[in-house]
Amino acid sequence: MNQSPLAERLRPVVLEDLVGQDHLKGILKRAVQSGVVPSMILWGPPGVGKTTIANIIANSAKMPFFALSAINAGVKDIREVITKAKFGSKSILFIDEIHRFNKSQQDALLAAVEKGQITLIGATTENPSFEVNAALLSRCQTYTLNALGKDELLALIDKALKHDEVLSKQKISIEEEQALLRLSGGDGRKLLNLLEIVVESIAEEEKKVTNDLVIEIAQKKAAIYDKSGEMHYDIISAFIKSIRGSDPNAAVYYLARMIEGGEDVKFIARRLLILASEDIGNANPTALVIANNAFQAVNVIGYPEARIILSQCVTYLACSAKSNAAYMAINHAQQLVQKTGDLSIPLDIRNAPTSLMKDLGYGKGYQYAHDHKGNFVEHEFLPSEIKGTTLYNPGNNPREEEMRKKLRSQWKSKYGY
Repeated sequence: MNQSPLAERLRPVVLEDLVGQDHLKGILKRAVQSGVVPSMILWGPPGVGKTTIANIIANSAKMPFFALSAINAGVKDIREVITKAKFGSKSILFIDEIHRFNKSQQDALLAAVEKGQITLIGATTENPSFEVNAALLSRCQTYTLNALGKDELLALIDKALKHDEVLSKQKISIEEEQALLRLSGGDGRKLLNLLEIVVESIAEEEKKVTNDLVIEIAQKKAAIYDKSGEMHYDIISAFIKSIRGSDPNAAVYYLARMIEGGEDVKFIARRLLILASEDIGNANPTALVIANNAFQAVNVIGYPEARIILSQCVTYLACSAKSNAAYMAINHAQQLVQKTGDLSIPLDIRNAPTSLMKDLGYGKGYQYAHDHKGNFVEHEFLPSEIKGTTLYNPGNNPREEEMRKKLRSQWKSKYGY
């Protein structure tokens, strides 16, 4: 009997069997069928199929396959693979966690990728624009993978119960699936591993899976912090929520957990930079300045001293006034754009660089704010179909209340301030 983990036993070998990522299947299938597989970066959260896709491409294209993990591989390992690839047909080099490679390690790949000696497939959970150097990124296609949705996670459970060589032979009923779905967080591997642990813990012949049982077993099996594993995302979630919840004690505790676990200092600093805008925003604009300075500083300093800079930033952000108004404003604006499409820009605020455009009315009637008292004049800037739509609603804090007061005096009742 196969003793591999459930997620490994169910790993698909053809694209058609891959659960999720339907937006990429057609692209990847055409690349394999054409025999021209480009170097690529697969960017997405854990457990959504990055490693699986790399294996499927290699198998389908009948290409030699080499795999390295950026956690423990170095330039020497890269050069050994490239040397092997020179003496055979074009090979695929899969690098997991490619964002953990430093510049010299990434540079070691450049020539081989450019000359076509290898087809690089890199997997990353981090934005490749930040973590993969521009020269290497320009030689690769970047494909974004999505977290698995409810229906896709349920399909994985169904597949495991019906087709797995171990679970299919047992009497298993999923009485409640909410805890399995919630704790997996869109991570297919985490879902299957949790399902397997729960089933193995039930002594009865008829195994009934409930929410309470899943939660109880998940808590007992919680792992120590692992920067390359599941706990990584649980810790960063607790960290962010502690700062958002204005608890500096919990925030600095989870910071210590990450530092002791060897977490990448840039990963932590980048999350703080995002939070300063998303959760504090205009309630305290200095928070973004502090977070940006911390990000720059830890890149220069590194561990162990970077822990002090991180602690200062974390405690400052946790103690700061909070507002998600700017974050909600862009969310609402994007939803409106998606709903209404490309609405016509009012003629009076269009650019008019040519005489023809001026004849067509571009810029006609525009009022220059600085020509008016207080550098303000009421004008219509939104397309006519959505005029008067309020997208930014200042938060309930002293600084944004002042902003609301000013907006109310300027725009009267137009935007409902």
